[in-house]
Amino acid sequence: MLEAIRKHSKIVMLLLFLLIIPSFVLVGVNRDYFSEKSPAVARVDGHDITQADWDNAHKIETDRIRAQAPSLDPKLLDSPQARYATLERLVRERVLQAAAQQMHLVTSDSRLARSLQEIPAIAALKRPDGSLDAAAYRALVGAQGMTPEGFEAMVRRDLSVNQVMAGVMGSAFATPAQAKPALDALLQRREVQIAHLDAADFASRVTPSDADLQAYYKAHASQFQQPEQASVEYVVLDLDSVASSISVSEDDLRSYYQENLARLGSKEERRARHILLQAPKDAPPAERAKAKARAEELLAQLRQNPAGFAELAKKYSDDKSSAANGGDLGYFARGAMVKPFEDAVFALKKGEISGVVESDFGYHIIELADVKPSKVPSFDELRPKLEAELRQQQAQRKFAEVAETFSNTVYEQPDSLQAVADKLKLKIQTATGLSRTPAAGASGPLANAKFLAALFSADAIEKKHNTEAIEVGPSQLAAGRIQTYTPAQTLPFEQVRVQVQKRYIADKAAELARKEGEARLAAWKAKPDGATGLSEPMLLSREQPQNQPQAIVDAIFSARAESLPAWVGVALGAQGYAIVKINAVKPPEPADAQAARQLLAQFTQWWGSAEGMAYYEWLKTKFKVQIKAPRPETFSQG
Repeated sequence: MLEAIRKHSKIVMLLLFLLIIPSFVLVGVNRDYFSEKSPAVARVDGHDITQADWDNAHKIETDRIRAQAPSLDPKLLDSPQARYATLERLVRERVLQAAAQQMHLVTSDSRLARSLQEIPAIAALKRPDGSLDAAAYRALVGAQGMTPEGFEAMVRRDLSVNQVMAGVMGSAFATPAQAKPALDALLQRREVQIAHLDAADFASRVTPSDADLQAYYKAHASQFQQPEQASVEYVVLDLDSVASSISVSEDDLRSYYQENLARLGSKEERRARHILLQAPKDAPPAERAKAKARAEELLAQLRQNPAGFAELAKKYSDDKSSAANGGDLGYFARGAMVKPFEDAVFALKKGEISGVVESDFGYHIIELADVKPSKVPSFDELRPKLEAELRQQQAQRKFAEVAETFSNTVYEQPDSLQAVADKLKLKIQTATGLSRTPAAGASGPLANAKFLAALFSADAIEKKHNTEAIEVGPSQLAAGRIQTYTPAQTLPFEQVRVQVQKRYIADKAAELARKEGEARLAAWKAKPDGATGLSEPMLLSREQPQNQPQAIVDAIFSARAESLPAWVGVALGAQGYAIVKINAVKPPEPADAQAARQLLAQFTQWWGSAEGMAYYEWLKTKFKVQIKAPRPETFSQG
């Protein structure tokens, strides 16, 4: 069908023109007709955040996280909770941008420059003379899909936005008297004794009948379900599969070699020493003249004793980073130094000393220590590399065309993947035991939630049709079809009888442990002297829980301890029950002066964070924030 439309495209376009134009004349053209209207999911300061904004921000965030942690389970990033967290971050950014704009907070050029220099990846691009390698800088930000101008605008905006919260959080302070009650409560220690009633010790008391197991099975049927599963076949179109179908001619390879000689070969490199008499270009003329005169004096000494270059550099050069090494700058190619310096170096012969060379930094005397000539490998040496590069480049240009063929073929012939596999020379792959969520360790399309959702769509399950072409990665499409499908079902009792019995016994044993623990707790509260099975006294704190479960630690420090001893019972679920006797409450261990300062600094930081959160909530009210997307259940603040 699509092929027929393509063959008769002019007729189809004329027909559509005749049908559509009259409707515009009769009803007019809506201003949103030619643009897709994306619904608003939030509103900040009268401006909408659309679903498209949210989707784009989440894609950027997930791509960033996946690049940093490739082994992370993809379904965690695509969960409703993760998506909602992205929306909240997007709202926060918009709120702070609105506040920065209203407060007229701007970032000066000098502040921007300092911030850029503080980024290690950018600082590493500085040349020996202190200038920035502009080409390397452009490549660095280009790898993030940005231009230097766009990157700097983003950093400038972030710096301005950060000022909004910095004024509140950075000005927070707390006195020792304010911090002491909170820190004392946090670092308080309690002496306790604990009696553990392990559920496993009660298992022998549980002797279920067949009727008990049947009843348990019926009451907990969802625990004995086999999830839906499918066996599938699928094909993947990526750059490698497109490249494998491309043959590169000898003439193309030789032309590519000639066009890329400059890149493929190594540039000539020169190793130089220099003595710098510093005199910036904006220094007073008298100061520059003095530096130049001093440089000429040193040059005269070198003319008489060239072998003393390193010693003079150590003693007189203002470039301290190279002076310690006798002025040695190492090897560098053209483009690495400021032009007057570079021109002088590449005009020298090995062992020669230049005259006084003026640059924006002052006056240099240069000695050329060594030369590494440029080297261009032969065509035969580079042939495998050239062929791989050229094939990959041609594959990138051809991918869009092949992707359209892939998409059309899996759609037009929905009952088999063989047609697209034959047409594009793709391998049909298979997988069994697939479910709607990616399995642990899955990779490629089988780790892509969108692809799995398409596989388990009603059309794919009921009609066994191919899925549409799904983008599962950069320049990577996949399509699949279900071969066999088993819906979710409760497994027969006889098949899971052993599992039912184990779970029944575990549940009942935990229940017996809890009941026994509650009975003992009541008895020991009434007659403390009758308590048996308690551990030796131990001193616990929140920082040093002595390997006790968190539930026990929380119960110990949540218990009221005005009257001692105090008794606490803690239900530990499948692990059983614990009875805790609190014998004494003790203050934190005394801290030395340095530790006390660190604690106060930590408390001040917490206090600043709390003030920052409160200020942000006020800003949300001020800028009339509305989040229209529903909050996932696990975020419920009930």
